Amino acid sequence: MRNYLAAILVSCVFVSAHAQHDEGGSAPASKTNDTFNLIKALVGDWQGSYEWIGKNRKGPMNARYYLTGNGTAVVEDLIVDGNANMTTVYHLDGADLRATHYCAAGNQPRLKVTPTNADNKVVKFHMVDITNMPNPEAGHVRDLELRLSSASQITILFTFVGSGKESVERIELARKT
Repeated sequence: MRNYLAAILVSCVFVSAHAQHDEGGSAPASKTNDTFNLIKALVGDWQGSYEWIGKNRKGPMNARYYLTGNGTAVVEDLIVDGNANMTTVYHLDGADLRATHYCAAGNQPRLKVTPTNADNKVVKFHMVDITNMPNPEAGHVRDLELRLSSASQITILFTFVGSGKESVERIELARKT
């Protein structure tokens, strides 16, 4: 009887692990690692501008990328007037590339990468869940897109939703020399 129960338990663990691995349409680990390595290559100081499309706001914005967690996470500080206005932390979770965005709106959307294009130059994230959301209509980032044009150019697009409205914040950055 003990052997029978042990066999059932092992089978359940195997089936559960296999299902978790297959769910969510995750990219293969090697492709995810390649994409994460491109994000790691952003380490350094950047300068540029932001524009809220649909809100008619724009201005200068800088960014700083650095590694933390012994190289297992990339921190992106978006800087306005010398202050970190927003921070995003990119990291791997098994075969999944994740991002947690510490938003100026005061909440923290947690996002997961969606399948990327063949050369990993456009990386799209979609919100999985969010913390510190006061109500369902509160403004928050739903989608994040990184366009890695070259080693010295990046475009960041945040799709922001709230009160039934959607807007896009576009950030254009060039690596400081």
